[in-house]
Amino acid sequence: MRLLTEGHGMVAGYVAGGRGRQLRPVLIPGNLVEADLRSRSEGQLPFARLELVHSRGPWLGEPLPAAAIGWITALTAAALPERQPYPALFPALAALLDAVCHAPSARGWLPGLTSYEALLLRELGYGAPPRPESDEIAAQLAAFDALGTRIARYPLAERRGDVMGARSMLRERLARIV
Repeated sequence: MRLLTEGHGMVAGYVAGGRGRQLRPVLIPGNLVEADLRSRSEGQLPFARLELVHSRGPWLGEPLPAAAIGWITALTAAALPERQPYPALFPALAALLDAVCHAPSARGWLPGLTSYEALLLRELGYGAPPRPESDEIAAQLAAFDALGTRIARYPLAERRGDVMGARSMLRERLARIV
């Protein structure tokens, strides 16, 4: 299991019983958890004890929010290196996940999604892509498509198959709102 932490960046840990009935709902991508990580040595994968703080599970039953949460979490987990903090990404990710869960439609969170992708590219050192020309949904989708090629080419160049599949699913679902 991998966690994005505010102070330490992406951290991997072993969760004993993570596939069991009690912990499986806690380990849903996008959930906010409190984690206690412990290891005996620096090179050992730490054991993680998790406590659920906020669940985003109810929104996984809706196709569009589920695809957005899947893409956002997959991108973050695949693109960020271990144990390198990115202080701007943690609050941006939390705000984006909240927007996906609470906005009445994708029109409310799509600009935030493209801003998060642009922030991730900038934080990883790939520069800032141009901003959409307007707030119309067509311009936002065009910006989303343009960012997709940059993301596939740079931070996900070696592992884009499964992760970009999540983005393709989200794009197909977004096409239905136009």
